Amino acid sequence: MYDVVIVGAGTAGLSAAIYVQRAGKTALVLEGNAYGGQIINTLDVENYPGIKHISGFDFATGLFEQAQELGAKVEFEAVLQIVDNGAEKIVKTRDHEYPCKAVILATGVKRREMGIENEKELVGSGVSYCATCDGAFYRKKDVAVFGGGNTALEDAEFLTRFCNHVYLIHRRDQFRADEAEVKKTLAKENLEPVLNCNVTGLVSEGKLTGVEVTNKITGEKKVLPVSGLFVAIGQIPSNGAFADLVELDESGYIVAGEDCRTSAPGIFAAGDCRTKKVRQLATAAADGAIAALAACEIA
Repeated sequence: MYDVVIVGAGTAGLSAAIYVQRAGKTALVLEGNAYGGQIINTLDVENYPGIKHISGFDFATGLFEQAQELGAKVEFEAVLQIVDNGAEKIVKTRDHEYPCKAVILATGVKRREMGIENEKELVGSGVSYCATCDGAFYRKKDVAVFGGGNTALEDAEFLTRFCNHVYLIHRRDQFRADEAEVKKTLAKENLEPVLNCNVTGLVSEGKLTGVEVTNKITGEKKVLPVSGLFVAIGQIPSNGAFADLVELDESGYIVAGEDCRTSAPGIFAAGDCRTKKVRQLATAAADGAIAALAACEIA
């Protein structure tokens, strides 16, 4: 039996594993995909205290290696169900059942899709949700980014480095990203903001050739001639498997405060998957530490 099973190997989950092991307890991390979470696709992290510049991949790898060196076990298995038997929890994957004393849910979030015609069909043929993953395929071409938060601005700034022209489409008249990020991105000469607009159509001939945008105020439609569209319009929590275990809010986030305690005793939530106002690397790491130490009190 492990003392603590952690679901998710992102920043929150791996931080939790580090703190569990340092507290003299045993941690098992279960991850259905690759370690690192969404930060692994970020080219340059500049807002983590004490680290001026680091790639998302290097940041995540450092956490992963640190947790393993401290003795945390990591298994790449998707969690399908958690059975709460009070003092004992059983975490089930397709092939295994892991009994433990406490559980930390650090499931993170996934990118939100636009939900428009041909979107799924054009993924890989012009539509992408990761600029750092796919941006290099559009070198010296015209592209568009859809979104107004930090991720969208970071994607747009990254793409201006090697794309010919970058349209930055946002449905409001002001961006939601940090002011420093907005100033840096809008200063790029080959970037063009397209404000008060939604993406309403995709033009293609086997692959993407244009993006239709509709102005929310005037109703005017126009097509931006681009080869690539990078979608960064928000995130969706991945908590559906635990809806009968812990309380979720109307958007699917786990209801938990700054103490990371959920509605179920012995089950904690850390990182982007829980209800919170600020979702950043620093707050994910903090959640991991808080949830880990709380879990160790009962483990």
